[in-house]
Amino acid sequence: MFLGRRLILGRFDLQFTDALVLFALLFFSLLGVLFAVDGWQMLVLKNAGVAVIFLGAVYLTPRIRHRIGRFFVRVAAITLSYAYLFGAVAPLQHIVSSEWMDPYVLDLEQYIFGVQPTLWLEKFTTPWLTEWMMFSYVIYVPLYPLLCGIIYFTRGELPMEEYFFALGLTNILCDIGFILFPVASPLYFIPEVYSVPLDGYVFTTLGELMRSQLHYAGGSIPSPHAAAATIMWVMAYRYHRLSFHVLTPIIVSLYLSTFYGRYHYFTDAVAGILVAFVALAFARHLMRAWDRFVEKGIVGIAFAHEKTEHSVRKQTG
Repeated sequence: MFLGRRLILGRFDLQFTDALVLFALLFFSLLGVLFAVDGWQMLVLKNAGVAVIFLGAVYLTPRIRHRIGRFFVRVAAITLSYAYLFGAVAPLQHIVSSEWMDPYVLDLEQYIFGVQPTLWLEKFTTPWLTEWMMFSYVIYVPLYPLLCGIIYFTRGELPMEEYFFALGLTNILCDIGFILFPVASPLYFIPEVYSVPLDGYVFTTLGELMRSQLHYAGGSIPSPHAAAATIMWVMAYRYHRLSFHVLTPIIVSLYLSTFYGRYHYFTDAVAGILVAFVALAFARHLMRAWDRFVEKGIVGIAFAHEKTEHSVRKQTG
């Protein structure tokens, strides 16, 4: 069972998710410095700034008396940190390979299917289908805090923290994947092959806005959309079955939307789902290990304090 131990460092009560976020910021900063990527100084400064803001939220959260207020500060700190880390890894994508790996993905999919799935889907592309797919893709953003709120207000803080940690571990594994196997994605690598436009309505406009303002060349495999959606789906099943059933058609459509909308290749979505299940398999083991680590630290500090008091009493006795 996840106990949710907090590591007390001065005035900060760090949960495992907090340690994960801070570790990722430090790790990506060190990679930037060691490989001297372009603009590494700014990367380090921005990561340090985000760490300071994040620690400010960690300090503030337990001191907020109102439960709803604590929830909103916690959700904002975690979700915005994950969003930032997705962008922070962009300049690190070519430290292992200087070339995009898209040709390998394209050759694999051509070998397996005999066609390029994203290109083959053009025959089914219509404005209404595009609108539904873009809805499924865009709704992922508000689903992050919405499902979190459902879990928090129906099951409590510890299940919410388990949800956060699984999401964080999944996102960071995806971020590392971008570095180990950099893939530009279809509309950045082969935009000229598409002849059918992705016309739609409101959600299509929002989806294209996300593409132009939040996405970049890379950040493709494993698909963080498919990975995080899998975590949401599993956590909904675990903690709120009604949400699980409501989300089922949306999550399935979201998987399809990643390559229908040409954000990713089919392989990216499959890899994202697999990464999510790897993260879920290890998440609770890691959280139990964190609890044991913190508990030993607390016992050790208490023992040292007790030993010091005994020594003082003996000397003054």
